[in-house]
Amino acid sequence: MYEAIFSIALTTALLLGSPGPAPLALAAVGASSGARGGVPFLSGILLGLLVAIIAAATGLGALLLSYPNLSAVCQIVAIVYLFYVAYKIANNHSGLSDIAGSEVGFRDGFILNLLNPKAYAACIAIFANNSVPDVTPVMGAILAASTCFIIAIIVDSLWLMLGGVLHRFIKTPTQLRNLRLFFAFLLTCLLIWISTTHLLS
Repeated sequence: MYEAIFSIALTTALLLGSPGPAPLALAAVGASSGARGGVPFLSGILLGLLVAIIAAATGLGALLLSYPNLSAVCQIVAIVYLFYVAYKIANNHSGLSDIAGSEVGFRDGFILNLLNPKAYAACIAIFANNSVPDVTPVMGAILAASTCFIIAIIVDSLWLMLGGVLHRFIKTPTQLRNLRLFFAFLLTCLLIWISTTHLLS
């Protein structure tokens, strides 16, 4: 059983922790507003992922992905929304001394993962390729979902803290603005590449 849980944890870390729009957005928010200011966005990302995990565990995620047109619409909306997130990062006017945090908040993170077909596909892959032996199907699903969510909390928090580390080195408002523009540019370039090549990562 422990080997199966380790396999689920490793698969989750590889699928959800690899560089992509959501991790890059987390790093961007952390760099823009500090790790503490990015907590609402992180919370939204995680809640959206929890919906995807539950959908995968109950079979609803497979139902969503079985309709290519619906999946494509969700993908397009998610990409457009990520462009909006990049815009908000670039135009965040909070200063170095502001405690309020980023203009990119909980709602942005939640919508981002709620509409992200890759989140559903990743969770379905995790559940399909990793089963927990010696337990009932319901308990196996609960263990797999819990493991997946815990690892997601860890890897997403690490991306946010990475941005927070960069934020610590910012000393002037001009440097902060340039850093925000840099991350918004990176996220935009990544989205353009993804939209012309494959599904949202």
